[in-house]
Amino acid sequence: MANKAFQKIYTQLEAITKATVSLKADGVTNESLALVAGRLAQVVKTRGDMVTLQVFAGTEGIPTNAEVTFLGEPPMLTVSDELAGRFFNAYGEPIDGGPAIEGKRVAVGGPSVNPYKRRQPSQLIPTGIAGIDLNNTLVSGQKIPFFADPDQPYNNVMAQVALRADVDKIILGGMGLTNDDYLYFKSEFENAGALDKIISFVNTTEQPPVERLLIPDMALAAAEYFAVEKNEKVLVLLTDMTLYADALSIVSNRMDQIPSKDSMPGSLYSDLAKIYEKAVQLPDGGSITIIAVTTLNDGDITHAIPDNTGYITEGQLFLRADADSGKVIIDPFRSLSRLKQLVQGKQTREDHSQVMNASVRLYADAQNAKTKLENGFDLSDYDNRCLEYAKDYATRILAIDVNITIDQMLDTAWELFCKYFTPAETAIKQKFIDKYWKK
Repeated sequence: MANKAFQKIYTQLEAITKATVSLKADGVTNESLALVAGRLAQVVKTRGDMVTLQVFAGTEGIPTNAEVTFLGEPPMLTVSDELAGRFFNAYGEPIDGGPAIEGKRVAVGGPSVNPYKRRQPSQLIPTGIAGIDLNNTLVSGQKIPFFADPDQPYNNVMAQVALRADVDKIILGGMGLTNDDYLYFKSEFENAGALDKIISFVNTTEQPPVERLLIPDMALAAAEYFAVEKNEKVLVLLTDMTLYADALSIVSNRMDQIPSKDSMPGSLYSDLAKIYEKAVQLPDGGSITIIAVTTLNDGDITHAIPDNTGYITEGQLFLRADADSGKVIIDPFRSLSRLKQLVQGKQTREDHSQVMNASVRLYADAQNAKTKLENGFDLSDYDNRCLEYAKDYATRILAIDVNITIDQMLDTAWELFCKYFTPAETAIKQKFIDKYWKK
């Protein structure tokens, strides 16, 4: 941080809200940090010599003559290989009892990679979860959210993806985690012996909500160090982006900005895009892939947060409880990876696309059969077989607790085709039937 001896100290606040203070100051730049009565704050608006600061811990108890010192720099993170295996707070300070990190200090929240330096994503990222790998295959450099109801075990899924994904580094950005969630992530990573490649930035429910706004920037600054300088494949997991957006809303409302749809700030789209557009495939092999959780309010996909997110990201993964199997599955109808065709059949087995399409079509036929059953219509033999198939398909392939390779997923799908259907009913190309149909 800048030397305090040469810093001007201001002692007259013009206005105080629940989250911000305003004062007159010279030569202050946007995003730079300050101390207000000893509390860390960040410049969020400048107009002439009037400066508005967002106080992370809130402004309660701050007097109008409080001391304000500008630190002359934006939020910074110390980056080095020492980050691996460590847990940090929203300011990049260790919270795991370990020593401070030594290395290079970098500003967080900078611009995303120049489009000229980007390459088309082309590297498969297997996760072991068939609802992702088989139906919505992930590609390095992709940005994709999980849409889930608040009661879904989305943090468990994030932990599973972290432990299974074939990448060099995994960076967790936890916003508004309960202490139980934080301890769950910590114990899962430690028990799996995977701490050496996982870096975590955590804001818990006990900490000020406004601090959540720093978490994605910290996580992505660390990701850029490993992807750009070390040419590593980095997977960034952000949970929960709805709580991030709520923190944006708190600040904008307290600054008396006119709210947009669903009481979100008018800048929501660009605020989210600034994070998601950090996903990139670099020419030298490094990449940043972003998977984020967006919790839904009563399953409302039209709410401003998932609605804006859908415009920015390359698909979505939809978690839901499946009544037939009793499992939580990744819904094959509402999930989509817009980049899967870049790797399916190229970095995976030749029958991948055909098997995926046949599996989902037969699962859709089962849903139609279920509708007929609920409306009192007689079911055909084919309908009954579809219903039995759907239960097996959800239990053995779609369920998030199934951990198998992509080849095993394909083999399991062929096994289910043979068990319930004739080759003609699958509508798969004859050359694949000849090769993979179990005689």
